[in-house]
Amino acid sequence: MLNYIIWNTDPVLIDSFVTIRWYGLMFAIGFLLGYNIVAKMFKREGVPEKWLGILLIWVMGATLIGARLGHVFFYEWDHYSQNPLDILKIWEGGLASHGGTIAIILAVILFSIFTTKRSPMWTFDRLVIAIALVGGLIRIGNLMNSEIFGHATTLPWGFMFIRSREWHEMYEGQACHPTQLYEAFCYFALFALLMWMYWKKNAGERPGLIFGVFFIGIFLPRFLIEFIKNDQVAFEADMTLNMGQLLSIPFIVAGIIMVIWAMTHPRIKIEYPNRFADEDDIKKA
Repeated sequence: MLNYIIWNTDPVLIDSFVTIRWYGLMFAIGFLLGYNIVAKMFKREGVPEKWLGILLIWVMGATLIGARLGHVFFYEWDHYSQNPLDILKIWEGGLASHGGTIAIILAVILFSIFTTKRSPMWTFDRLVIAIALVGGLIRIGNLMNSEIFGHATTLPWGFMFIRSREWHEMYEGQACHPTQLYEAFCYFALFALLMWMYWKKNAGERPGLIFGVFFIGIFLPRFLIEFIKNDQVAFEADMTLNMGQLLSIPFIVAGIIMVIWAMTHPRIKIEYPNRFADEDDIKKA
C-alpha cells in the first residue's frame, strides 16, 4: 500500500472555446456563497438591500487589485519594477493574501464613509465570515493548481505533485506536505466558528470580536504552516521568518487587541427585524 498520494489533477476544468480553471471556479463559488451569507446577515439586521451590491463591487475590486499589488511589492518588486506591464498579467499567477487583506480594509472604510455611514467595524464583523470561507476555497484552488505546497514528508497523506515543475526540480520522487489543505481546513473551521458566533451567540453585538477572531484564525495558522511551506521567492531562503510570517504578525497582534477590547466593553443591543429596509428606511440611512 502506498504511503503517499499521487496528485495528477488537471488545473483546467474546461478547455474549449472558453477555458475554465479550477482556481477561478473556486474563486467564483466563494464570492457567490459569500454574497448570499452576507445578504442573510444584512436582511436579519434590517439594512438596505442595495448595500450588498455596492459592497460586492468594493470587495471584488479590492481583492483582485490588492492581492496582485501585494505580490508585486512584497515578493517580486525587483522584477515588476523593471517590467511594469507584467503587473497587468494576472493570468500568469501571483496573488498575495496579505495585500488583498490590506486592500479590503481600505475598501470597507470607504464603503462605510460613503454608503453605510456606520463604523467600519460593523461591516468587518459581518464580511470576514464570508471571507474565511472564500479563503478556504482559494486554497483548494491552489491545490488544483499543484502550487504552494510544503516540504518533503514521510507522512501517509503526503502528496506527489507530478504536474508541478517546482516539485520535479526540488522533490522528484518524494511526497510533500499538502499545505494548501492544511490552510483550507483551518479556514473552513474558522468559518464554522464565526458563523456559530454570529448566529448562535449574537457576537455582532460586541463590535470587533468577530473581526479579531478572524485575524487570529486566519493569520496564526498561516504563520505556523509557513514553517513547512516552500519559500515563494528566492530571497526568503536566508530569512529566519519568511515574508508571509512577517506580514502575518501585525494582523495576529491586531486580532488579539480587538478581542480583548471587544470583551472588555459593554455589549451593544442590535434589533433583528429579519427583513431588508424599505424605501423610507433607505432614505433615512
